[in-house]
Formats: sequence, C-alpha cells, structure tokens
Amino acid sequence: MATIESPMAGKVFQILVKVGDAIAEDDEVIILEALKMENPIFAPEDGIVKEIVVKEGQQVADGDVLIVLE
Repeated sequence: MATIESPMAGKVFQILVKVGDAIAEDDEVIILEALKMENPIFAPEDGIVKEIVVKEGQQVADGDVLIVLE
C-alpha cells in the first residue's frame, strides 16, 4: 500500500480523483495552493485510490498523507 504525501505546506485547492479511480504514475491527483500559486501533485506510481485523507480547503503540512493507494 502506497501513499501520496504533500511535498509542501499549503491548502488543498482541488482534488482531481475519487475513491476507486485507477491512476497512472505522473497523473495529477491534487492541486495545492501555496504562496498564491497552484501546485499540481502527481502520483508517484500506478495504483487504485483507496482513500482520500484530505478535503478541499484543508490546510496541510509538508509530509502529510493526502491519498492512500492500493
């Protein structure tokens, strides 16, 4: 089981996937807003979205788990 973690502190601007979606390595899964810029977060590997741990508008810290893959 793999996770997608936040590479920076910021606010979850948009979640681009839903539970059950099949994703491929380098697919955009979340957009974080940090320093007034939108920063896409990419999948590190192929997988199925098992759980989305965050909600849109939520503040996250560097290293927080955003998505759990199976």
